[in-house]
Amino acid sequence: MPKRLILDTCGLVWLVSGDKKISRPTRREIDAASVVYVSAISAWEVSLAVARGQLTLPLPARDWFEKAVESHNLSVAALSVQVLTLANELPWHHRDPADRFIIATAKLEALAVVTADKRFKAYGLEVLC
Repeated sequence: MPKRLILDTCGLVWLVSGDKKISRPTRREIDAASVVYVSAISAWEVSLAVARGQLTLPLPARDWFEKAVESHNLSVAALSVQVLTLANELPWHHRDPADRFIIATAKLEALAVVTADKRFKAYGLEVLC
C-alpha cells in the first residue's frame, strides 16, 4: 500500500524547486504516495522566509504556495484544535513551533515526513529525505 506523507517546509521548497536534496528513493515515495500533505503552517513559514529575505520566490508567497499545492497535487493539512494542542503535549525534543505542528499532524495522521531535520525521528516518525 502506498505511503501517506507530509512535507516539512524544506521538503516543500525542495520539491517545487527540483532540488537534489530530496533523494531519488524519496522522490519515488512522493510520486507513489496515496496522498501527500503540506501543513498550512508551511505557507506561514515560506512567507516569513520571504519577508526576512531568506528565500526568493518567482511569485508572491501566497501565490507560490497555492501554485505548489495545485501543481504537485498536494493536500493542505489544517491547523486543527487537535493539532495545535498536541503540539504542546509532545516532548520538547524540538522547540520550533511550526515544526511541532507538522510533527503533531504526522503523529495524528500516521504520516511519514519528508524532511532533513533529524529531530523528527525522536518522535517515532518515519523520516524520508
